[in-house]
Amino acid sequence: MALITYLTTIKFGFGEITGIEADLAGLGVKKPLIIADKGVVAAGLIAGVQKQSATLQAAPVFDATPTNPTEEAVEAALALYRQHGCDGLVAIGGGSPIDLAKGVALLASHEGALESYAAILGGIPKITASVAPVIAVPTTSGTGSEVGRAALITLRDGRKLGFISPHLIPRLAICDPELTLGLPAWLTAATGMDAVTHCIETYLSPRENPPAEAIALDGLKRAIAFIERAVKDGSDREARKEMMMAALQGGMTFQKGLGAVHALSHPLGGLKEVSLHHGTLNAVLLPAVLRFNEPEAKTKYAEIRRTLGLAPETDLAAWIASLVERLGMPASLSQMGLPHVVIPAIAEAAVKDHSSATNPRAASAADYAAMLEASFG
Repeated sequence: MALITYLTTIKFGFGEITGIEADLAGLGVKKPLIIADKGVVAAGLIAGVQKQSATLQAAPVFDATPTNPTEEAVEAALALYRQHGCDGLVAIGGGSPIDLAKGVALLASHEGALESYAAILGGIPKITASVAPVIAVPTTSGTGSEVGRAALITLRDGRKLGFISPHLIPRLAICDPELTLGLPAWLTAATGMDAVTHCIETYLSPRENPPAEAIALDGLKRAIAFIERAVKDGSDREARKEMMMAALQGGMTFQKGLGAVHALSHPLGGLKEVSLHHGTLNAVLLPAVLRFNEPEAKTKYAEIRRTLGLAPETDLAAWIASLVERLGMPASLSQMGLPHVVIPAIAEAAVKDHSSATNPRAASAADYAAMLEASFG
């Protein structure tokens, strides 16, 4: 086991989930609410985790987490939390259940509408240390939400907003690669490319944080080395472990901020006309964003090539596009079912997204529209 204290406490390694009963006691959580989604439940992962803890066997389960967490789902889970007199949360699944749990933890301890705590609406200083404790148990390797300070939640009016605070970082992350062995190939690829994107975007962010940049490069190197192995053979334990570490490292660097890929994928993920998987969106958008950003980050692009063992003349955007193709993922937004008519509105929303501020090259709505067009196919 590797016990890491960086932003929060992380238990990493095969079999770490077996200690969750003691972990709950250590945080003083006696009546947790389990947050999950129906896919995680159907896969038997919730039952498997509950077997490790008498406390969790008696805990209520909220399994109606949508693909992209919504304000309505937060409120429904909060009602269950209050109904059972809960005092903490255990989020089991991908980024969606973990983000939803953060939303519940926030509203369980803070008054007012969820919207009032959104980062772009001045909500960051309103979030205090009274946030209910969350234990995050990722079952995918991609989002990094288990150590992230943000929750992305779609409000009733369709805006997908970021709720950001160090107080929203889960109190404990239990990263057990055993829980990812049954992940389907397509989801392994999509979540893995989410991790790749996190490492690239946080490294390219102009904020100064050398330790985080070192972590991002190491995470990127691991992800690129093992993502194809994990997709090809889901039972490859080394690949699963390395992908979970890469995802964790991507999340560890979030304080540097993300960039244009996420500025676009956030509003795209909030669309009601079509449900778009976040990691897949990032994979499709990444090449166009890399082409846009390269003039402002040539030195860092060269370092990425060195880290990945690529020739100095390698077109990084084309190389990523080739990787996405080898993983069997969609090559364009049109293949994902995005209606072309939404492009202007998404471009306008991207300018306002909190991730746009840390893109290495300033982007206008016209720039974002051009990136969307290049990714549309």
